[in-house]
Amino acid sequence: MMKAPVNKIIPFSNVDGPGNRMSIFFQGCPFNCRFCHNPETIHLCLSCGECVKRCPAGALRFDAEGKVVWDSKVCVQCDTCIKVCPHDASPKIRWMTVEEVLAEVRRALPYIAGITTSGGECTLQNEFLIALFSEVRKLGKTCLIDSNGSFDFEADPRVLEVSEGVMLDVKAVGKDWSDELISFPRDMVLKNLDYLLQAGKLYEVRTLIFPGRDRENEETVRYVAEHIQDGCYYKIIRYRPYGVRERYQKLLGEFETDADYAERFAALARELGATKAYVV
Repeated sequence: MMKAPVNKIIPFSNVDGPGNRMSIFFQGCPFNCRFCHNPETIHLCLSCGECVKRCPAGALRFDAEGKVVWDSKVCVQCDTCIKVCPHDASPKIRWMTVEEVLAEVRRALPYIAGITTSGGECTLQNEFLIALFSEVRKLGKTCLIDSNGSFDFEADPRVLEVSEGVMLDVKAVGKDWSDELISFPRDMVLKNLDYLLQAGKLYEVRTLIFPGRDRENEETVRYVAEHIQDGCYYKIIRYRPYGVRERYQKLLGEFETDADYAERFAALARELGATKAYVV
């Protein structure tokens, strides 16, 4: 039976696509972004046990096979396990079947417009998404993908056939800046930008604006804006250090991006034809 690692499910969200949506976060991501604000979603738990001995509620233990097991009923959600994990992982995930996720969707069915899958990187679970989306659409709800762009949508378009579209991160266009920020080549992301736009499946593009990085910010915003024009929303996101691992805060800044500074780049995007650009 097919299962996927689910980090968490937020029953109601109004920031993950149109309308009120259920957001499903999957575990695992190939990017390891230096600015990631939820790095505990990057890797799967290795059962090293550091969290077991540090859990103040006794919600973690080893099973007979030496794997860390999480008791959600005992857990007090203090996140000590996440804070002490040396591997950017979390023991608080559930390996869920499509039917188990659908049970969560059905409980919220009267109150949501659809679901948005995120992560981590949800497209690592592509076969699971295809099965899940097919069932959710039978319930009359829409399906969106929140992706970092690492998956080749053109090579395997099946998941697009059962979804309304993709919310795509374009983190950096310049190679040097991209290599500094993430542990994954940017080429696939840029390929997906063009392909999803042409396919009519690009719902939104997101770019993070970093303080004091005028050249790098402008290069990325200019590239994206000139490509998408008014074809989709363009979310200009202010960098915030909350949750960013301490070892990377010196690289990226210890303070959040000023709103007026971010608005400069949103204005530039609109001037270049991306009329739906806005700051968050």
